[in-house]
Amino acid sequence: MATPLFFEGLTVQTQSHDYPIIITEDAAKNGSMAQQVAPYITGRQVLIVTNETVAPLYLSAFEQALAAHFTVRVCVLPDGEQYKNQDSINQIYDALMDAHFNRDVTLIALGGGVIGDMTGFAAASFMRGVNFIQIPTTLLSQVDSSVGGKTGINHAQGKNMIGAFWQPQMVLADMSTLKTLPARELSAGLAEVIKYALIMDVSFLQWLESNLPAMMALDLAVLGEAVKRCCQYKADIVAQDERESGVRALLNFGHTFGHVIETHQGYGNWLHGEAVAAGMVQAAELSQKMGWLSNEEVARVKHVLTLANLPIHPPAIAVDTALDLMGHDKKVKHGQIRLILLKSLGEAILTNDFDATLLTDVLAAHST
Repeated sequence: MATPLFFEGLTVQTQSHDYPIIITEDAAKNGSMAQQVAPYITGRQVLIVTNETVAPLYLSAFEQALAAHFTVRVCVLPDGEQYKNQDSINQIYDALMDAHFNRDVTLIALGGGVIGDMTGFAAASFMRGVNFIQIPTTLLSQVDSSVGGKTGINHAQGKNMIGAFWQPQMVLADMSTLKTLPARELSAGLAEVIKYALIMDVSFLQWLESNLPAMMALDLAVLGEAVKRCCQYKADIVAQDERESGVRALLNFGHTFGHVIETHQGYGNWLHGEAVAAGMVQAAELSQKMGWLSNEEVARVKHVLTLANLPIHPPAIAVDTALDLMGHDKKVKHGQIRLILLKSLGEAILTNDFDATLLTDVLAAHST
């Protein structure tokens, strides 16, 4: 039997409280998932929030194990970015109210980034704030969205425009859940992994260029190492800037361009990681036009994304439309678009000091 992955001691430090990230293997299979999260449940009431895809895979055994010690209810939502909205949040509220749950409840997000974001937002707003736990089951949520306390839902005019900062009590990442992940979803998660390398650590980029084939082949040891490194990068940033007033904004590299794609194409038609991948290419192209990246470095960005089977060409969007959608971005300040660009591979900056005509040139190159 292979030695199971188990990393302890990875901690996110925030002003509200510190919490652990546990990266393990086969927790869902061997029944230890409930044991892992039980110490972080406050009170006796538990609402598990999941979706129609994840529920048949992991819900039954997890629910039964928790029900031996807690009063457990379940809210199963439709699967997809298009359901990350107020209607879904209301279903979570309805489940809490129907069960007569109170401030002692713990919400558990069992699923990917959409479920995690909505469950966290519901926890932040129900009775002005209750406990919640993240059990991310996709690579994207394991390396990024489950860590750091950004929660929320989408609006028709902009992604993640309604939400709150609300930290979980713990994050449990079971690498074995990635075995049931569709290949397209795995690639979408790799976009966020690659993002960390491009903005923070060129040596990690080199590691990815060597190890992406193993990750694509679901080598859990290699994936576990990548998840651990990404979670540590994010934990370090969140400790410095919990509410994204400074350095944390760098984690949105590629996202301003990517959110334009998601909003324009309709939520769910492009996966978040796919849109971010194409957005990172556009950000790299603008960085090259600013004189910071060479043509060879932009080609390297495209190459590593291609290794992960990610798109490097955004869909055709008219320049005026793209600029209008960018105007709804959360990083807009005093009416000015601010972008995360690369000074070099492994070094990112947040800036509004760029030539607007260069941004128009990048958008125009992909507008037809």
